[in-house]
Amino acid sequence: MAKKRIVTATVNGREEEFLCQPRQTLLEVLRNTLNLTGAKEGCSNGNCGACSVVIDGKAINTCMVLAVEADGANIETIEGLAPGDGLDPLQEAFLENAALQCGICTPGYIMAAKAFLDENPNPTEEEIRFSMAGNLCRCTGYDKIVRAIQQAAETRCAQSASCEKETV
Repeated sequence: MAKKRIVTATVNGREEEFLCQPRQTLLEVLRNTLNLTGAKEGCSNGNCGACSVVIDGKAINTCMVLAVEADGANIETIEGLAPGDGLDPLQEAFLENAALQCGICTPGYIMAAKAFLDENPNPTEEEIRFSMAGNLCRCTGYDKIVRAIQQAAETRCAQSASCEKETV
């Protein structure tokens, strides 16, 4: 049996130190060691996006990352997204647009959308669809999810002076 490793990462704004086997995925550690169960195991091969979190500003499938690789990383999960008592605009938009059903893919979609909107605050529908291609949903279809991301982008732009609207 391989020797366990000590890993230190910032998770949802807090420094966390945990022990893990060198072969353990970050998904396993998030769920089973840190009790952050928002990221879901869907495929275990990086195809569905249900386990997506934001690592150092990028949406990453945690089933494809070894936990030891997260040493020193900044990790954001669905559990850390909402500010205080309320919901993040992405979470609200998913609720308002009925962009969820069973909930397996929802946290991964929301985190992938967060990383995308942080990079591209005013996306077109085509850009949203392209960016979400790594996330799969078998329940709602994709139009509701795209509308939710569009609404969240509009809300975030309205709340931010740095978001410029394109003029056609």
